[in-house]
Amino acid sequence: MKTTITPMALALLAAFSTLACAQEAPIHMLGTVTIVGNRPTSLPSQIPTTIEGITHHDIEQSINATDAEDALKYLPSLLVRKRYIGDYNHAVLSTRASGTGNSARSMVYADGILLSNYLGNGASFAPRWGMVSPEQVERVDVLYGPFSAAYGGNSVGAVVDYMTRMPTKFEAHAKLALTHQPFKLYNTSDTYQGKQASISLGDRQGGWSWYVDVGHTDSDGQPLTFPTKAPAAGKPGSAGIAVTGAVAGLDRANNPWLILGTATQYHTVQDQFKAKLAYDISPTVRASYTFGLWRNDSKGRPQTYLRDAAGNPVYSGAVNIEGRSYTLAPTDFNLSNEDIQHVMHGLTVKSHTKGVFDWEIAASLYDYDKDVLRAATVALPAALSGGAGRIVNQGGTGWNTLSGKGVWRPNVEHIAEFGYQRQAYKLASIENAASNWIDGAPGERNAAFTGKTEINSLYAQDCWRFASLWKTVLGVRFERWTAHDGATSNRAKTAAHPERSENFVSPKAALAYQASDDWVLKASLGRAVRMPTVSELYQGGINAAGDLINNDPNLKPEKSWTTELTAERRLAAGLLRLTAFGERTQDALYSQTNTLAGSVVSTVQNVDRINTKGLEAAYTADDVWVRGLTLNSSVTWTDSKIDRNDKFAASVGKWQPRIPEWRATGVATYAPNDKLALTLAARYSGSQYSTLDNTDPNGFAYMGASKYFTTDVRVHYRINRQWSAAVGIDNLNNYKYWNFHPYPQRTYVAELKFDL
Repeated sequence: MKTTITPMALALLAAFSTLACAQEAPIHMLGTVTIVGNRPTSLPSQIPTTIEGITHHDIEQSINATDAEDALKYLPSLLVRKRYIGDYNHAVLSTRASGTGNSARSMVYADGILLSNYLGNGASFAPRWGMVSPEQVERVDVLYGPFSAAYGGNSVGAVVDYMTRMPTKFEAHAKLALTHQPFKLYNTSDTYQGKQASISLGDRQGGWSWYVDVGHTDSDGQPLTFPTKAPAAGKPGSAGIAVTGAVAGLDRANNPWLILGTATQYHTVQDQFKAKLAYDISPTVRASYTFGLWRNDSKGRPQTYLRDAAGNPVYSGAVNIEGRSYTLAPTDFNLSNEDIQHVMHGLTVKSHTKGVFDWEIAASLYDYDKDVLRAATVALPAALSGGAGRIVNQGGTGWNTLSGKGVWRPNVEHIAEFGYQRQAYKLASIENAASNWIDGAPGERNAAFTGKTEINSLYAQDCWRFASLWKTVLGVRFERWTAHDGATSNRAKTAAHPERSENFVSPKAALAYQASDDWVLKASLGRAVRMPTVSELYQGGINAAGDLINNDPNLKPEKSWTTELTAERRLAAGLLRLTAFGERTQDALYSQTNTLAGSVVSTVQNVDRINTKGLEAAYTADDVWVRGLTLNSSVTWTDSKIDRNDKFAASVGKWQPRIPEWRATGVATYAPNDKLALTLAARYSGSQYSTLDNTDPNGFAYMGASKYFTTDVRVHYRINRQWSAAVGIDNLNNYKYWNFHPYPQRTYVAELKFDL
């Protein structure tokens, strides 16, 4: 298959780069995506706006990919906050104007099935990346911004579309990968290993085609959290057990603190099963079914730095550190076990005549078949054998979608698309006390959160080539949002929330002009309404009087206007893209303290207005300087500030959290022949903040968000037609950087693959 995608790129980061959206010079016409072959992207490729992408071939050559989200690693202005191999609940996607705390401001699909988790917004609501393995991926495309009427308000940042393999003949693949990470931080000096194996088979016979993939991951991640104490909180005197080993440091606000040890160091075992079946009902109509099963068994374990006079580890009780006494709570060094099984179904029937009219009907279901977290509330070392704890059960949580669309091509000047979509989300979470946190039965209820949200949408858009050098896309989306069956509970009381319904209209517009054979100019404008998620509405608490605390079921949706102006230039060996973008968001959803009301508690609230503007440049080239050398790089400048926030005036004029001013990516791949590929890649991100009032200037600390500059290398070698091998190093320069948690340090990767 040959793929050609609109511009990828301008260059900044030295002579690095190669993301490979295209292997040959793209067809440069009115800024659209041109696809050749039988597996096109499902994105609306006629919209003249920024679309980037990468193919399976280029992932295999250039990226040390252990998880599906690694395919996005070097795309312009994107960051996935992946903390370790198999990071299923914190690997949040960040885009141009949305930080890693805003998971609900992007959309991730695989074969048309929604993987984004809109049960909440934040680090613990990452897309379900585990339902796709790197070996399944045929291509990934990214639509930047909310410029297509076919996608809801969550597309305000970007829409990511994974297309997975579907064979045309019998094929078989097997892969084994090993990882090795030496890790040193504070008083931790250890090595963490990972193992991955996958097998996939597929075939096509007559009208039937099928593909099955099975994967297994067993990995140890680095420590992620750290129990701390502020020296000022200690009482002078000799009370408590005298201990040594605490590490003095500065927190993210540059206040002194003591790091007492590590917590939440995961050993993760994951299994994935994916099956796809397709049948050609007729030469122009195909039905396809996708089944996904994902299991996760993880154990979080702590390690204390504290030692008594005899050298014994100390985890709890009264301790004395350099003449000050502190009390360690039983949960300061937390233990947890997670047992999760999620199931996914997707069914699609579509026509592909490419004539006057085509249609598609699709439905999907993502179900938390089993989702149990068990955590100890008693101290180590006794907790290793059991004891009191808590059990959080989210079984029955999930979401489902239903859609129908049509594409009408009345003449060569018009392509009209219209459709109906429904997305429904259900949160069912209950926390119970347990006499034995390891295997005990649920006891008394501590808290519970339930609720549902639903969006029903109608949309239409028309791509109109109204002159030989001009093309426009005009669209509109109508959405009816409903929140219902919401309830918040503590041990004794339950507060039910009234049903809410609201309607919104979001217009879209894009324009492209072919200024010359080498230049294309584009402009896009779109409104997006990002609805509050179930957990933002209902996951809070109830005080003794029965009043709600820590949540607001009357939150307003985020409303954003986004613009993009782009100039694309075809060069002798590649493409150059220059893009100016802007976004104005009203009623942005953030956790903050309402100082206007005299509150001292942070809750999810509406921030009145955030303004973002920026410039993005990207460049890609093949056979530049020497034959076989592919370059791809990007650089982004962003200015994202809080313009108005009546409830928290100290934040006005400050940077939006987790949005750096500068970021850049670069990749260079040299393939002197069809057997060998050598890759050098780099990523850079400038300083950023995690708080709305920017009172956390020290990014290089636990809970901080730091700048970083990392380099990666990869060598891929095809031994023969069946066998290939690769070795690589991520974070070659061993940069120690943070995004609340520490990122992985230098990690070695080795792969062996068989293809039949």
